[in-house]
Amino acid sequence: MLFQRIRATVLRIQPLIAVLFFILFVASSCVSKKEILYMQDIEKLNTAAEVVIQNNPVIHSNDILVIQVSSYDMEASAPFNLLAPARNILEQGTSQNLQGQGYLVNNDGSIEFPVLGTLQVGGMTRQELVEDLKTKISVYVKDPIINIRISNFKVTVLGEVTRPGDYYIENERITLLEAFGKAGDLTIFGKRDNILILREQNGIKTYNKIDITKSDFLDSPYYYLQQNDVVYVQPNNAQINSAAYNRNSSVYISIASVLISIIVLISR
Repeated sequence: MLFQRIRATVLRIQPLIAVLFFILFVASSCVSKKEILYMQDIEKLNTAAEVVIQNNPVIHSNDILVIQVSSYDMEASAPFNLLAPARNILEQGTSQNLQGQGYLVNNDGSIEFPVLGTLQVGGMTRQELVEDLKTKISVYVKDPIINIRISNFKVTVLGEVTRPGDYYIENERITLLEAFGKAGDLTIFGKRDNILILREQNGIKTYNKIDITKSDFLDSPYYYLQQNDVVYVQPNNAQINSAAYNRNSSVYISIASVLISIIVLISR
């Protein structure tokens, strides 16, 4: 009689056990509104405030520079432009829309430039290099026009975003929010108050953590991303708990099922 009662009780609570596991899963996966919203204090900002942020990408080794020299006398400026790939020059035609010919910056920060020879460009901003080339080329060409861009300017977005990966930027100007836009935005499981940005400057690697739930990140020097920056979005507690549940739930359910089966068999 006792075993029959135990068996009947176990059979009654078996569905409840499954419901309990489901409730635990839902509870561990909940994300609050406060964890999702960007710039939650935006209403407190002075709309008339203006912030001047310098965004002057610095040239580093392994950058690919596309340099075009022109003037009213095209024949005079022609020798300063690339005609065909050579040593230390890469021809771009990849899926990242890197097109045309460019100068690969060596590890020592130098490039081989037509007529002028070896030039040290590492550590210079694009505008500084433009002015430097104007001065040097003016010896040969009257009023030269210099156009420079970094054709392999990219940032990497990893972690809790919809489309993690490398993103190549044609205009060399991208903000943190624009990078998230290219990556399909953060998932609801992305930790918005602890965004990690890795950056390398002059051979020194630095990192900074950004809280995009507060609007003051707009004033940060990390708001504008630089060449080869890596942005990592950590998972929030809900995602961590969900992953732990998914990893262990099958084990717990199996153990519970075995125990229930043993009790039912014994009570027969």
